[in-house]
Amino acid sequence: MSNEVMFGNQSSAEYADTDLFQSQRGSTSRMERKDHALNPSFVLTPDKTNLFVQDWGSGRPVLFLAAWTFDSCVWGSHIASLVRHGFRCLAVDRRGHGKSDAPCFGYDLDTLAEDLSCVLEQKDLRDVVLVAHSMASIEAVRYCGTYGMDRIGHLVLTSPTTPYLIQTPDNPDAVPICAVEAQLAAIAEDFPKWVAENEAPFFTPNTIPETRNWIKDMMLSVSLPVALACRRTIAEADTRGDLRKITIRTLILQGDADASAPLDFTGMKTAKLIQNSDLIVYPGAPHALPITHRERFIADVLRFIRS
Repeated sequence: MSNEVMFGNQSSAEYADTDLFQSQRGSTSRMERKDHALNPSFVLTPDKTNLFVQDWGSGRPVLFLAAWTFDSCVWGSHIASLVRHGFRCLAVDRRGHGKSDAPCFGYDLDTLAEDLSCVLEQKDLRDVVLVAHSMASIEAVRYCGTYGMDRIGHLVLTSPTTPYLIQTPDNPDAVPICAVEAQLAAIAEDFPKWVAENEAPFFTPNTIPETRNWIKDMMLSVSLPVALACRRTIAEADTRGDLRKITIRTLILQGDADASAPLDFTGMKTAKLIQNSDLIVYPGAPHALPITHRERFIADVLRFIRS
């Protein structure tokens, strides 16, 4: 939760053998796509991973992408609200999360962006409002940088982990690599303990216990190898080049009390790299802004879409 900008010493290669991964990839056949058409709750990727997609309502599509170790259920209230406002709302479970398959490969950023492309294409979504929270921001941005924006009408990045978290000579205002290594080591040693120790700054003081427990259970339902692989992907994601390619209208929503992805490291830098973007800062809001400030978040998204 807190300190999401910091990661540990376990490489994702430990959980995703590159040669094995490449050998299992391939084009999705027409017959396989036809089979999935009979079960519209799932999308099939080229490496034969089934991705679960919630799909509610009708109208202009809004596609929700969840944070690290969150699944599509976290968007339930948001979906219910936007469906009432006349939108078709979709939410996808990232591979390894929720009801999607959990292969032992494919948690690198390029594959995750390809997964998003599969959802957009197989659902034939156009003029999409793409709403991404936390880790999902790197997936959305890499998708736009790689596949273009023909299918995307508006982009919403919430508590983003873009543009690049690791401190390097050309990225000095970021997280030192030693902190990156220490944090992932702590997660690998005792994930439940790490979640408990970092719970407080992730929420607001008035977040009820039921909500806290729901989110913690959701996080811990993800297998540790998958959680570690995704954390490494967040840490290593350099999306500066992708951000510069984005020309569609973009809204960035972030709290100034975000301990997981500090505003100065993420949202403010991201806004400077996207030429047609607006940044709205929520005073006192934490990383879990879509949950803790749900009503304002929904109102800001609706206002942005309709403006």
